[in-house]
Amino acid sequence: MTNTGEDEAPALPGRRGVIKSFGIAAGGLAAGAAGGAAVVAGLPAETPASAMAIPSAGYWRPARGHVDVTWSVDTDQRLVALTFDDGPMPDWTPMVHDVLDAEKVKATFFMVGERLLANARLVHGRMARHEAGNHTWQHKDLSLLTHDQAHRQIHRAHAAIKKITGKEARHLRPPFGQLGGTTLSAAGQLGYDVTIWSIKMLEKTYEKNPPQLVDYIVNNTRPGTIVLAHDTGKPDRLVALKNLVPMIRGLRAKGFEFVTVSELIEAGAQPGPAKRP
Repeated sequence: MTNTGEDEAPALPGRRGVIKSFGIAAGGLAAGAAGGAAVVAGLPAETPASAMAIPSAGYWRPARGHVDVTWSVDTDQRLVALTFDDGPMPDWTPMVHDVLDAEKVKATFFMVGERLLANARLVHGRMARHEAGNHTWQHKDLSLLTHDQAHRQIHRAHAAIKKITGKEARHLRPPFGQLGGTTLSAAGQLGYDVTIWSIKMLEKTYEKNPPQLVDYIVNNTRPGTIVLAHDTGKPDRLVALKNLVPMIRGLRAKGFEFVTVSELIEAGAQPGPAKRP
């Protein structure tokens, strides 16, 4: 993976001016650093520091007071969000964009910041209908990192996404779907919500039988589903990408509309009773 050499953390983007807006400035962070040690000292010996949900022993709150974690959305509308992780990379990202353009489908790309800076040309002029999500700077497992390390991974990716795409990422997908307390506290400090998924491409399972993968996705997608795919990775993932067209057309035949993650969440924001599985 290309190292861009950007060792200095970029300035927080304007929309995410959390440090200024919420007074988590030099004094507060300094106190938090000392307080954080006290919090760690109070944990059972076997508890990793990455399990901490509070980075300071003093007063602390995330930017909006909460972090939402979404697997799917409760909605009666036949909406589905396609998501693609780990790119952009030269191998398959252009192929995915070509399919989505031809089918006029929106999607959300959870981008790895370091890869985005190295492969910016792959997305130039191609993100207009799509949403950019944050998949960290280096695709590190956030559940193993301290608050400061997780914060840096999310923050640097945010700045890269803003610089290359001109879009403000609003949703974080932690690599491997792994959550830790520090994942949530760092996301919260930067004003992010967390998006997981409710169904994923089972490439290994259906590698030798692509039509069954198409049937699996089409028959198991419900209103409010978030679908996980990848636009780079091991060769078996191609079984999903090479069959995006029949999946898309199969879902459309069942009345589904493709939306971004933000649009899906907005559609589910109307108050109503929670549905039971």
